[in-house]
Amino acid sequence: MLSANQTAPAFISRDQNDNSLALADFQGKKNVVLYFYPKDDTPGCTIEAQQFTALADRFAQHDTVIIGVSKDDCASHRAFIDKYDLNVILLADTSGDICNAYGVWQEKEKDGVKKMGIVRSTFLIDKQGKLVEAYYQVSADGHARQILERIQSLE
Repeated sequence: MLSANQTAPAFISRDQNDNSLALADFQGKKNVVLYFYPKDDTPGCTIEAQQFTALADRFAQHDTVIIGVSKDDCASHRAFIDKYDLNVILLADTSGDICNAYGVWQEKEKDGVKKMGIVRSTFLIDKQGKLVEAYYQVSADGHARQILERIQSLE
């Protein structure tokens, strides 16, 4: 598991528009909220994405970009964004490489059945590419506001 003050693992992936995007693209320019969620268009994931969207302008005022990551493909992300008019970047980690690098691909148990999956997690990365915070096993509802408050406390 990652923790504060580590260098954030580098990544390059495709966004909802099938454009290449790398963490390095933001270095020296923007803080990054990198949040991992299990699946597009599921109840908790929709709540989280909608709440980040509702606060997107506030995050932008603090030079912060919001990037969601799941193992869904670019087309699924595009449909999710269109359906809910989301204002976040969504990365397709179909290989699971980013999930593994950030330690969010873990064994989960539901109804007594164990299987591997994405543990809802968020990483706050500063403009220099360092982890300010690493939150594992977060609750979807209210999390975006918690992250915004943490960013505001840095100034």
